[in-house]
Amino acid sequence: MLQRRSLPLILVVEDEPLVRLDITLAMVDAGFSVIEVPDAEQAIELLETRGSIGLVFTDVELAGALSGFDLADEIEARWPHIPVLVTSGRAVPKDELADRFIAKPYDTDAVISQARALAA
Repeated sequence: MLQRRSLPLILVVEDEPLVRLDITLAMVDAGFSVIEVPDAEQAIELLETRGSIGLVFTDVELAGALSGFDLADEIEARWPHIPVLVTSGRAVPKDELADRFIAKPYDTDAVISQARALAA
């Protein structure tokens, strides 16, 4: 019998409630487990307490003091084993994030495909 590999728990960080809901539902439909928060500060709190997060999908422009780029830097420094996908409708990615950047408006299938690739 073929054993399916379980997909990682994804942390979605997006301050626009409808955008957050849309991508969360698409990821759940694709078989991922998802936790969602509206800002980087709450994301860091979750990362500090939940060792099961396997991928972070974050917008660049967030409410609060930290941007999605700041969050990606913090994750790289503290949790380098957790991949980060970054999205924005305005910001341009830093060179080190260029291969993990998805421009808004994005195709949810493209986000899911990239999340699966990073989870492999």
